[in-house]
Amino acid sequence: MRRWGVVISVVYALIVVGMLLPLAVLLGGENGLLEARYYSDVAGAYGAWVTWVPVGMLVLGQVSLLFLSVDTTQKRLRPRASAWWSAAISGMLFMIVCVGALSSIAVAIWSDHFFDMVENVWLWIALALWAAWGLVFYIYLRDKVQALTGVVGWLLRGSVLELLIAVPCHVIVRRRNDCSAPVATSFGITTGIAIMLLSFGPSVLLLYKKRMDTLRAGQQRHTTV
Repeated sequence: MRRWGVVISVVYALIVVGMLLPLAVLLGGENGLLEARYYSDVAGAYGAWVTWVPVGMLVLGQVSLLFLSVDTTQKRLRPRASAWWSAAISGMLFMIVCVGALSSIAVAIWSDHFFDMVENVWLWIALALWAAWGLVFYIYLRDKVQALTGVVGWLLRGSVLELLIAVPCHVIVRRRNDCSAPVATSFGITTGIAIMLLSFGPSVLLLYKKRMDTLRAGQQRHTTV
């Protein structure tokens, strides 16, 4: 299962870097990402350090949830350490969902003025959301053995909700010909897709684990008989 975890992680990283990042630039359009402060074109997006912060967080989240799933099947993790790490990763991913959805709503309401409003506080808002979601997930995870299945389900539902918010907001800001607002909505759309895809990786391994456990139990019963 560890081998499959590595394969899924590599494929996911290639999708995020090779497909979703160019999609973000494309969604921004001529008045969006292409003229934003950090981006001039797709190549410029790859060269900007700010690009690799969310990309790194997404890939780290995928790898962590995958290998927590793998290690849990092999009974190698201490429950308390697993709960803290799982809560931190889950909180980080839900922080991305919230930032994408809330910023999409904000630019749809306040247009480009939103960036001036949060210029000095956006990082603190993100950290506060991360801490809040991390606490919620720690409380949820600490007394449960198979809680990762529930976390993956929450991530899938959260990503769908983010897309339902970000896509209409993107239409609004594009029709208004806003300058920088599409940066926020394209972030919301691409991270929503990324987290939706992310949730499928652990789901596949958890389903595979369930099938293997069923086969193992059947073999043990056959041996006993």
